Parts: sequence; structure tokens; C-alpha cells
Amino acid sequence: MNNLFKAHRTIRKNLVDVLQKTSYQDLLTIPDGFNNNIYWNIAHCVATQQLLIYYLSGNSFRIDKYWIETYKKGTLPNLDVSKEEIEDLNFLLTETSRIMANDYNENFFLDYTPYSTSLGMDLRTIEDAVLFNNVHEGLHLGYVMAQKRALIGEMY
Repeated sequence: MNNLFKAHRTIRKNLVDVLQKTSYQDLLTIPDGFNNNIYWNIAHCVATQQLLIYYLSGNSFRIDKYWIETYKKGTLPNLDVSKEEIEDLNFLLTETSRIMANDYNENFFLDYTPYSTSLGMDLRTIEDAVLFNNVHEGLHLGYVMAQKRALIGEMY
């Protein structure tokens, strides 16, 4: 599991870098051909991690429900994001990764409700969920990189 948590921290570090190095305007602009923006993709990763890891294991979210309700699957991009919210997301990217690994190591996840993802993966255990969460966040990191390239024409 340590490798899965290390991979998660690496994905999150890349998302933090994009969040910190991308202009406010570019974070919120929806590039042509996309349904959402860079900011939504990053916030969606935090919301989905909470659903996959905490909700399906019968535990309380480790973040405010605002993030879940605003950025879960099926939501639309919020085009009126405050700079304070961006700072909060920056903090959550690192903290929720750290807390998830700590909770796992403390045997916090005793049960898991099986779930079939939209990508066709069947999650039966918390270990399955952590693995799939990395796949999911890697996918959204790819979207973020493509959106950034579409907006400013540079490779990430």
C-alpha cells in the first residue's frame, strides 16, 4: 500500500503545481472542446476521493460537504471561485492525501461497500478504492494538462 500512497502524493503534487502556477483566469476558463475547467478537475479529485474512500467505507468525510456537493460527478464548473477557495483547495490536496494514508495505517477502514465504477472497475475493498482513486486522479491530471495546453499552448 505504501507505493499506492506514494503514487497518490505524486499525483497530488502535480495538481498542486498546476493550481499554484496557473493564472486565476486560466484556472476558470473552459477551453473549447471541454465541458469543464482546470479548477473543476482538480477540485473534483478531492471530492471523488472522499466519496470513494470515506463514503463507501461508511465513514464521515474528512472535508466540508461543500466540496462534495459542488465538485462531485455530474456537477458543473463553478465560474465564480474566490481566491480563498483556491487556497483552501491547495491545502486540501496535500492534507487529504496525508490523512487517507494515516487513516489506512490506523485501520480506520473496517468495511467497504462494493461499487462498480463508470470505467468498469469493481471495487470490493478499500485497497481497490485507493488503487482506482489513483487511476481516476491520473485521468483528471491528464485532462488538466490537456486543458492547460489548449489554453496557453505549452506542455505541462
